Amino acid sequence: MSCTSLNIVILAAGKGTRMYSERPKVLHILAGKTLLKHVLDTATKLSPNQTLVVYGYGGKQVPDSVNDPELMWVEQTEQLGTGHAVMKAAPKLAEENATLVLYGDVPLISSKTLSKLVAISEGDKLGVLTINLPNPEGYGRIVRNNQNQVIRIVEHKDATDNERKIQEINTGIVVIPSTYLSRWMGLMTNNNSQKEYYLTDIIEMAANDHVEIVTCEPEYEWEVLGVNSKVQLANLERVYQNHTAQKLLEQGVTLSDPARIDIRGELNCGKDVIIDINCIFEGNVTLGNNVSVGANTIIRDSTIEASTYIEPFSLIDHAVVGGHSRIGPYARLRPGTVLQSEVHIGNFVEIKNSTIDSESKINHLSYIGDCTMGKKVNIGAGTITCNYDGVNKSRTVIGDGAFIGSDSQLIAPVTIAKGATIGAGSTISKDAPEDELTLSRAKQITVSGWKRPTKKAK
Repeated sequence: MSCTSLNIVILAAGKGTRMYSERPKVLHILAGKTLLKHVLDTATKLSPNQTLVVYGYGGKQVPDSVNDPELMWVEQTEQLGTGHAVMKAAPKLAEENATLVLYGDVPLISSKTLSKLVAISEGDKLGVLTINLPNPEGYGRIVRNNQNQVIRIVEHKDATDNERKIQEINTGIVVIPSTYLSRWMGLMTNNNSQKEYYLTDIIEMAANDHVEIVTCEPEYEWEVLGVNSKVQLANLERVYQNHTAQKLLEQGVTLSDPARIDIRGELNCGKDVIIDINCIFEGNVTLGNNVSVGANTIIRDSTIEASTYIEPFSLIDHAVVGGHSRIGPYARLRPGTVLQSEVHIGNFVEIKNSTIDSESKINHLSYIGDCTMGKKVNIGAGTITCNYDGVNKSRTVIGDGAFIGSDSQLIAPVTIAKGATIGAGSTISKDAPEDELTLSRAKQITVSGWKRPTKKAK
């Protein structure tokens, strides 16, 4: 069976009562993505012929959270068990394809494990993902005969005392052969203590139909852990982050404390990268060779090129930072910021939608928005590009080698030509010529006899 001849059904209809939330369980966030999005991303890696999601609680909130026209959706208005959910999906599934059943609240299952399960299920076998747990409390048990063949799965609540001693448990993830899907769905009953339709009943049906039942285990136990409460969600977040940190360490990244890093997306690192404590990486982030990231920094969907140092408490969002630059501390690079090499952005400087050429410096207490800045420009402390008139945004252009004195306001649209100098404390609303000093100041006066105001007696 190839993955291209595979249906994938993701069960995502549950409310998640123990989450104590109005949000559908599968829309809670783990490592920056919804639980469901984790499962969908893994499913996509298998390149299936068809992916269908069964939703229920929360109505259209679940399908509305996913922008993928290739997905199919089926509503399960009554949640009557996993078997019932697959029954609802079955009429829409391509009959010639085997069906892999996944769960929207089991977010960390890996494509490697699923590919292994699909592979062993070739030839109309029923594939079941199982795992041995030292404490299987609450899980359905795998029951085998004397020849070690799987003959059925018994849910914990329906199990006998002897059956509860079995440590091999059902993860719920199965590959159902296409030849039997419709027939087995039609044979399901809810004759059990929960009065639900259990998907696990197909195991006994397969045994009765002499269908070979094959099993395999995941590489890691946490791959098959589900989320039913905020406690479990928090625990699984730590599991994910620890695993991701270990992979970074194995790739040669230096982490000051692997327990204090959060990856909420993809982090790609070159050689000799150093990351201090409490850093958060969101979306797609690339750190070049010899990049150092200071403590408590947040970087989102950005590229930091080689040998750049990010000082602590910086926020970089949808930006590109050239090599050998220095950013921060307490700097904010907003979307649309592109810095060339050897740029210095200092403390309490905010850059937005601006291109800054190499060796330019903005070291203190400034806002630069909608600006095109040349090479070797020096921006004095407290400089502001006044880019917004309340309706429209306009651009400021600053040429190579310009020097902007402290506490200047550049009122866009305005051009500061190459080599121009702006005197400190100036408000510039007209273009400043090349290699000249331009300033605007009121005459300084002293008011004789002026007294500071005093508090009036009550």
